[in-house]
Amino acid sequence: MLEFIDRIPLIYLVFFALILGLAPFLPEPHIWEKLKMLKAGTLTRPIDIFDLLWHTWPIALLLFKIYRVKTAL
Repeated sequence: MLEFIDRIPLIYLVFFALILGLAPFLPEPHIWEKLKMLKAGTLTRPIDIFDLLWHTWPIALLLFKIYRVKTAL
């Protein structure tokens, strides 16, 4: 699994993190809305939790890839 992540070009992960992580852009990104709900304690519906995870995974994968690149040097 780690070899697969190592083979993904970093630019693709940046693209996915920006597009999927911040979609929809207007009126505000879902991830921002869901993080505000999490902070307020109103993130209780399963669809909202799924939505937070869906918009967070590309950012988490990008951060993991950056970590892998930095530790490989």
